[in-house]
Amino acid sequence: MSDVQRQALEPQTIEFRIRYAETDQMGVVYHTNYLVWCEVGRTEFIRTLGMSYADMERSGIGLAVSDLSARYHAPARYDDIVRVTTTLSWVRSRAIVFDYLITSGGSGERLASVTTTLIALDRNGRPVSLPAEVRRLFTPVA
Repeated sequence: MSDVQRQALEPQTIEFRIRYAETDQMGVVYHTNYLVWCEVGRTEFIRTLGMSYADMERSGIGLAVSDLSARYHAPARYDDIVRVTTTLSWVRSRAIVFDYLITSGGSGERLASVTTTLIALDRNGRPVSLPAEVRRLFTPVA
C-alpha cells in the first residue's frame, strides 16, 4: 500500500456552501440533506484510497447502507459553509462503518454526528464478502 493510501485512512474533510434547495422555507437545512452530505464525504473518502465508488461498482461490488444513526446538534442555514469530516471506523469481511462529523465552517459548531454501516452486495443485490483488493484499501498499514 502506498504512502498516499496510508495517509488517506486519516479522517477526510470536505467543505461547501449550503444551497437554497437544501433548506426549508425558513432557510434551515432539511434533515435528510445531512445524509446526502455524508454520502459525498464517504465517496470522496473512498476516492482518496485510490478507487472511485464508480470503479468499485464496475468491479461488481456495491455498498448499501444497512444501518444509520444520526444526532442533530444545531441547525445549519442557507449560505453557511459546512464541513463534513469522514472517518473510517471499522471494516469487516462484509461491512464497513463510517463516522461523520458535520460542523459549521465559520464557528466550528457541531451540527450533526452520523454513523453509517454499509454492506457489500454483488450485482444481484446479495450480501458478499469484500474482495481482497477492496478490503486492502480500507486496511491501515501497521
